[in-house]
Amino acid sequence: MKPGSLLRITGMIRKECLQVIRDPSSIAIAFFLPLLLLLIFGYGVSLDAKNVPIALVVEQPGAQALSFSGGFYQSPYFAPVPMLSIQEAETALRQSKVDGIVWLRANFDREYLNKESPPISVIVNGVDANTARLVEGYVQGIWFGWLEQEAERAGKKLRSPIQLEQRIWFNPQVRSTLFLVPGVLAVIMTLIGALLTALVIAREWERGTMEALLVTRISVIELLLGKLIPYFILGMGGLSLSLFMAKFLFHVPLRGSFWLLLATSALFLLVALGMGLFISTIVRSQFVAALVALVSTFLPAFILSGFIFDIQSMPLVIQGVTHLIAARYYVSILQTLFLVGDVWGVILPNSAALLAMAVIFLGLVYRKTRKNLE
Repeated sequence: MKPGSLLRITGMIRKECLQVIRDPSSIAIAFFLPLLLLLIFGYGVSLDAKNVPIALVVEQPGAQALSFSGGFYQSPYFAPVPMLSIQEAETALRQSKVDGIVWLRANFDREYLNKESPPISVIVNGVDANTARLVEGYVQGIWFGWLEQEAERAGKKLRSPIQLEQRIWFNPQVRSTLFLVPGVLAVIMTLIGALLTALVIAREWERGTMEALLVTRISVIELLLGKLIPYFILGMGGLSLSLFMAKFLFHVPLRGSFWLLLATSALFLLVALGMGLFISTIVRSQFVAALVALVSTFLPAFILSGFIFDIQSMPLVIQGVTHLIAARYYVSILQTLFLVGDVWGVILPNSAALLAMAVIFLGLVYRKTRKNLE
């Protein structure tokens, strides 16, 4: 690289750094936004169903019925509300005061002691299908747990045609926070990279300083490097803050290599910066550039990356569309590195996809950026 070229790039970097210092919005996007999003998703969003209000109707409180219903009071998943009749419970369900009903009829004890199937009715509010499925599974878990307890008390072994040995890998506590926080990092990096750089060139056009840059000796590559490097450093700073919070505030384990995480994050940040610069080269209004960046980068990263919604559950057409979303590959890398470890069968193909997208977007930016007023 020629000395003059290096001097011009250094000058551009200094100019952008001064712009960042004078414009608090860039600091807010890089540091305050990750803090806010992590706090919201870490503490405010949970896919776990706990303390679910459920109506408990025991028509005749016998020994067996009370023993079984006691399991609901000991479970962290339920907040049982005792009710005297099924009619009262159904009214509460319609008014959304409870999310389900467990109904033990008057002949529960008698039929259980006669080794018959005791009548248990479970009614679940299906408006929220996910919570309904969880409540149904939790009730079945309490039922089988009670049967095992009764069999052990009688000195017998519970007869079942299937012996289930359950093991949960990678997230044995089944905490949704461990799943959500790595995904939030992908959304944060998308916002930081796309929003910061989407406003860069558009701001130059709005303020009339682009014309002054065009008449200088600076080349397109020097201009782009001078724009990219400061925001790349700013983005990595936001990533460092996010990783610190994930590790020490939300206690998400990092089972993979820290340096591999930094390398893949830097690769994804280049993709996000490339997307933002591409938007900035085709839109000359900061307001429009910000809107386009949010719609074309943030929403796909949030909905179609597998961050919250399982990609395999989506229609086949939408599954195909997700291959165009860079955050899909980064989310897969993050969840693997944090919860599983260095699984190269996951990391290498996803990193290759990110590298290809970085080359494509940065190549489009270079091709689109010209030293003229058109």
